[in-house]
Amino acid sequence: MKSFLNFFSEARQTKASSRAKQLGLTGDGQGNWVDKAGNIVARTEGGELRFTDRKGGAERQETGKAAQYKTPEQQPQKRVAQPEVEGGKREGGEEEGNETKGGDKTGETLTLVFGRFNPPTVGHKKVLDASAQVAGDGDLRIYPSRSYDPKKNPLDPTQKTDLMKKMFPDHEENIVNDDSVKTIFDALKIADSEGYSNVKIVVGSDRVGEFDNLAQKYNGDLYDFDEIETISAGQREDDAEGVSGMSASKMRKAAAEGDFETFRTGIPDNIDDATAKTIMTTVRKAMNVEEGWSLWQIAPKFDWKNLRENYVTGKIFKINQMVENLNTGLIGKIVRRGTNYLICVTEEDIMFKSWIRDLREYSEVKMDRKMRLPKTPNTLTGTTGHFKHVADMTPGFEKGDKTNLQYGGKPYKGPKSNFREFLNNYKKKSI
Repeated sequence: MKSFLNFFSEARQTKASSRAKQLGLTGDGQGNWVDKAGNIVARTEGGELRFTDRKGGAERQETGKAAQYKTPEQQPQKRVAQPEVEGGKREGGEEEGNETKGGDKTGETLTLVFGRFNPPTVGHKKVLDASAQVAGDGDLRIYPSRSYDPKKNPLDPTQKTDLMKKMFPDHEENIVNDDSVKTIFDALKIADSEGYSNVKIVVGSDRVGEFDNLAQKYNGDLYDFDEIETISAGQREDDAEGVSGMSASKMRKAAAEGDFETFRTGIPDNIDDATAKTIMTTVRKAMNVEEGWSLWQIAPKFDWKNLRENYVTGKIFKINQMVENLNTGLIGKIVRRGTNYLICVTEEDIMFKSWIRDLREYSEVKMDRKMRLPKTPNTLTGTTGHFKHVADMTPGFEKGDKTNLQYGGKPYKGPKSNFREFLNNYKKKSI
């Protein structure tokens, strides 16, 4: 039986795939094609697109009359963008946006770790120690993800990076706080552009399959390595005591419950009790526990029943909603809801399948602020924060020069300025 990812890889190369994309349909990786509402409207058979008769379940091969079936508007194909780098260039003078996959290779191997670490625990130390052993004398990079929300990811990227360096001093030089590395693909593309021939990805035992499938699938497309190997950092048992059973979910649960004794067991011995209490207080404050909390939201693995109930009743994870895979960092739109999983597609047309416990509903935060996170501009189109970000890039804006502004635009700088949101103002002028 073909795996989900292997099947999709073959399907996208067929005539059926090409035609389906023209009609705005999205594959679910099992030979089916779904519309924006998540309905299966066609499937691939023998390389041809066959539409499904919803009433009788019969299937028809596409003909010139296929237009009778209601399909969404054609979606533009989007190119995968290179990660942004400060100054617009990588080391060695590579211009931002230029793709160098398949270029000169060094023959060297890079060991990668990409994870949430929210909050970091003694269990994560086991992963980092294993990755250092795998790397040996080779290069090692540890990328904390950029995921940040009050429920499952209470510490922002800078907070958790600084905390990791204090908790794991043996790995301090290898921990990288890079806001351009939002997904495992970003880390792989950077490694490729820097000439590494091989990559080893070290993850927890429960995530080997997910990372390996994705990394292998896009090798030769988004990046080009001679060999990619995904290695388990060791078995983890949620019910076990000590390091082998410690997880960030347990830490968040303990913080929410004010259980310092349990929380302390997840903090390495090189951190004193006073600092450990400060860390727990920081996590509690970020999670807004004083305003109430639900276990299924902050640690779903410990309250699977309520997570599933909210999913089945349609209260969370709706079709066309944006979600983030907390393991890989991929953000995509939901195109199909399974029994306990979702099939999603990113803006770059990358499809991924995730268990509902590994996802969070994605939305921009601090929408009125120009900087969504430290060193991360607000890029959510239509918000005041995005307007401020774009306005700052307008030539002459900092001097009050309005030559390059559209009608109704005004400088917003300074707390006493007469800032008016351009979009709302323009809308009024246009009516």
